[in-house]
Amino acid sequence: MSLTRNAARLATLALVGGLLASCGTRDNQATGAIPDDYRTRHPIVLAEAERAIDIPVASGDRRLTQGTRDVIRGFATEYRHSASGVVQIMLPRGSANSHAAHIVRKEIRGILAAGGVPANRMIETAYEAGATGDAAPIRLSYVAITAQTGPCGEWPEDLTLNTLENRNYHNFGCATQSNLAAQIANPTDLLGPREMSPIDAAQRAEVIEAWREN
Repeated sequence: MSLTRNAARLATLALVGGLLASCGTRDNQATGAIPDDYRTRHPIVLAEAERAIDIPVASGDRRLTQGTRDVIRGFATEYRHSASGVVQIMLPRGSANSHAAHIVRKEIRGILAAGGVPANRMIETAYEAGATGDAAPIRLSYVAITAQTGPCGEWPEDLTLNTLENRNYHNFGCATQSNLAAQIANPTDLLGPREMSPIDAAQRAEVIEAWREN
């Protein structure tokens, strides 16, 4: 009787273990087979994008402030590192500060030239600002290759269905991918590694000498 009872108990344990194992296998396969990876749904790609800054100008201004000059210098540095096309200088027309904007544009061109922007790459255009009391800015812009994702905030699917099926919703991971793309200083790094810099022989000799002394 004891042998028969033990055999029945072992058979029951084996059956329960098999059922648990099969359930775990089905769950793992369902979870591991999710095809909607957010990195595939919101890939980081290289594309053209406009980079622009607005320079505030009051109607009584005859020169730029030190802070504004520093901003323009930073803009010129970014242009030199990321683009080689034209820099567009958009001046307001019809606004209360349009006359002041035309005065300070010469100073803006001088700062851009000192920052490495060739004079033949600067193009001046005008836009209708309207006769309002607000000070319309001078906009500086250029087009460069930028790492970016598609637009976020899209909800084309029912979230209830995604939850029931254990799938990520469409917008999941978009903000993370977009923020990661914005932190890439040199978009061409996504294409491949850069060429190695030449060896600094003097620095190498100092390191080897320090290692020998220790």
